Amino acid sequence: MKRLAVLAASLILAVPAAAQNLSAFNPGPVFTEFGPHAPVEGQDFAIPEEMDLFITFDVAKPAEQDKINRTVESAARFVNMHNAAGVDPARVRAAVVVHGKASLDLLTDAAWAAREKDGSNATGAIIPTLLDNGVRIILCGQSAAAYGITKADLVPGVEMALSAMTAHAVLQRQGYTVNPF
Repeated sequence: MKRLAVLAASLILAVPAAAQNLSAFNPGPVFTEFGPHAPVEGQDFAIPEEMDLFITFDVAKPAEQDKINRTVESAARFVNMHNAAGVDPARVRAAVVVHGKASLDLLTDAAWAAREKDGSNATGAIIPTLLDNGVRIILCGQSAAAYGITKADLVPGVEMALSAMTAHAVLQRQGYTVNPF
């Protein structure tokens, strides 16, 4: 009986997620193939015109097979939504600090294949576009050492830091705040 109650509660809680209407979410204007966001009418929490929005995204969880890493895509969504909302692009910056198992999401196709990974590295495929549009991608050197990743294994342009902790400390001193989710 207890199992049935837990199952019923799980199904009830899942209904709101299944009922979400994501039709208003679209990518662009910067990243036109990924980073969907929705316009928000009636905003009354204003973004001060002089405020810089420099955000760091911490990524430890790897992407699901054949999908873009959700947190990496959040950096694109952040850039897209603020550009679409009219925030001065010079005041919007994103950095992605990657560590742990997510480190493998930064591999080139050749390095991915050499590790006999299943499927494709969808995250690796979008990294050049992110970099070309000012998003910094930084790998924890400690995680790289743990997973046997060399600089040559990384998509060109990915930065290697001593550690994720170091990258966060430096970025914070440069005015970035850590995205809390």
